[in-house]
Amino acid sequence: MISKLPLFVLLFYTACFSQNYVLDSIPEDVRRLIDFEANKLENVENAPTFQKFFKKLDNIYEGKQEKLHIFHIGGSHIQADFYSNKLRTYFHNMNDSSMGQRGFVFPYHLAHTNNPLSYRVSANRDLWTGYRCSVTKDSITWGMSGITAAFRESMDTIYIKANHKNETKKPYQFDALKIFYNTWKDDYRLRFLDSALVLKDTIDQKHFYKKYFFNRQVDSIAIEIQVKDSTKLNPEFLLMGLELENPHLKGIEYTTLGVNGASFPWLNRSIYLERQLSMYHPDLFIISIGTNDAYKKAEDFDPEKFRFYYKSFIQMIQRINPDCAILLTVPNDDYYRRRYPNKNTAIQQEIIGELAQEYNMAVWDLYKIMGGLGSSHKWYKKHLMIRDRIHFTQLGYSIKGDLLMEALVKAWAQSTRRDENKLLNHFKHLNE
Repeated sequence: MISKLPLFVLLFYTACFSQNYVLDSIPEDVRRLIDFEANKLENVENAPTFQKFFKKLDNIYEGKQEKLHIFHIGGSHIQADFYSNKLRTYFHNMNDSSMGQRGFVFPYHLAHTNNPLSYRVSANRDLWTGYRCSVTKDSITWGMSGITAAFRESMDTIYIKANHKNETKKPYQFDALKIFYNTWKDDYRLRFLDSALVLKDTIDQKHFYKKYFFNRQVDSIAIEIQVKDSTKLNPEFLLMGLELENPHLKGIEYTTLGVNGASFPWLNRSIYLERQLSMYHPDLFIISIGTNDAYKKAEDFDPEKFRFYYKSFIQMIQRINPDCAILLTVPNDDYYRRRYPNKNTAIQQEIIGELAQEYNMAVWDLYKIMGGLGSSHKWYKKHLMIRDRIHFTQLGYSIKGDLLMEALVKAWAQSTRRDENKLLNHFKHLNE
């Protein structure tokens, strides 16, 4: 089980965050490692839901006011939000009409794990305890984030910054905030330090959140959390996520749900995953789960169990939103315990391809694009992956983001009959 990113990796990313948000991150000396012909959305021509998605995307590209929502779920690659944030930044910098609200985020810092760099949520984290659905010993209530930060002390202050080390041309702002927590308990009082900011609030007991409406747009806030009754035994506040809303803003919203070590069986422990996901109707849902499912000896990997869990997850998304375009992604090549090329990924590749055919969905086959079995060692030698040959370096994630963006743009051009090179060049010159 790949439970977390090593500390030295996090330090590396923090020190080397600088990225160039244009579609040009693939150096000439590593291009021979990549199968560019394989870098496409396979079976997208047989996935009718993508036509609607690309039409909306095309409207926004033309400057029209329209909302488009992308969900991207996965494990440590998505929790870190390096390559997914590069995609988000591409879309939000596309033009003056493309930047949507920041939307749902999780305060990973309070759960004692790595937080994406593009936003910041801080408090006295010594007073908080983190629980992940991917950790066997952890047991608590989880929602769609698959991770919960628990507070059981008397008082603390939570500071939320929508902009930290993001590279969007405009800063994120919000005029409403959803706080997802255990609304079935009323042990704590939440008070905004700017007492004049809140116009009103409402509570949703079905989806477990309280929503605050503000009288102006802000990019940061501070909230005091305090126990109501100091004599109460075992008070508990279970923070399951935050949503930074700007409901009147059109454009593209890109939501990531990532948990270090996440696999399909572990996500099943999030009993309120489907209930909270049902609040949203995304136009595209990207599934990047599978690395942790296959990270085991060949004799311990059960292909049919993997197929069952994957099908169940697809069916859940379709129950919520049958018109949503779904992109299945094949995990990257990796090494088991740094020594053994992981042959299980090739089996996953076959299963995911079959599911795409069965459900008329598209596939992005990163395993094939990288070069198949053993290719992660070659990427490691070129400093595109770290020593575990599972996670990527900053440059590796940048390349991964560019490859997925290029595959999306090619399929978009094909669907709308646009000039592919013109679209690609648009994203290659976003910083001009």
